[in-house]
Amino acid sequence: MNGLLEKIENEILRAKKFKFENKKIDIQRDRLAYMIDHTLLSPDATSAQISKLCDEAVKYGFYSVCVNPFRVPEAFDDLKGSKVKIASVVSFPFGAVPTKVKTEEAKWVIEHGADEVDMVINIGMLKDSEYDEVYDDVKSVVESAKGKVVKVIIETALLNFEEKVAACVISKESGAHFVKTSTGYSKGGAVAEDVALMRFVVGEKMGVKASGGIHSYDDALRMISAGANRIGASRSVEIIGGEK
Repeated sequence: MNGLLEKIENEILRAKKFKFENKKIDIQRDRLAYMIDHTLLSPDATSAQISKLCDEAVKYGFYSVCVNPFRVPEAFDDLKGSKVKIASVVSFPFGAVPTKVKTEEAKWVIEHGADEVDMVINIGMLKDSEYDEVYDDVKSVVESAKGKVVKVIIETALLNFEEKVAACVISKESGAHFVKTSTGYSKGGAVAEDVALMRFVVGEKMGVKASGGIHSYDDALRMISAGANRIGASRSVEIIGGEK
């Protein structure tokens, strides 16, 4: 993409002036529930557990369930007639497959009922500063999704400051709808400072999803206070049932 490197460099300079502020907010539990992607991505998850996940999403009013690709048709059947959306992951958890494979996987999950796609950025390519190639990778998934919501998992725990900014700029320029902190399968999860930085870079019109290690009501509030407008969690029921 023409001018991408310049945009990244300019944004890095701007972001170096960013200062994290530890804000505090409160939020009603039904509103919080509707910000949660109720998630089960364990490789050993059973059909019964997926059904339970879907039942809980309906019962508690979670925004969506997030499941592995081959579970999408099952979740689609379980959620028929409900307002709960279905998210699925692409190139999870490493992001290290060819772009064509990512696009075909994104097409498949959408064809089988997914409303949203959470794709993992090519982390190694990003760290090699191959920004145009990373842009093409993300853009291809966005285009293959044909208007469905695409979230780009940048795996913040593996990135330095400049790489986090670059990943956000690339995701925004590609037309993705969200940037997302983590897969939950790396060495770290969501950190409020990273969420705030991501929000600073992408602005207010793009989504920021915090995921990985969010286990309590206070954890969720911390991420929302920092700028997240979606939460990915496997302990969603505990989160909305926790003490303020």
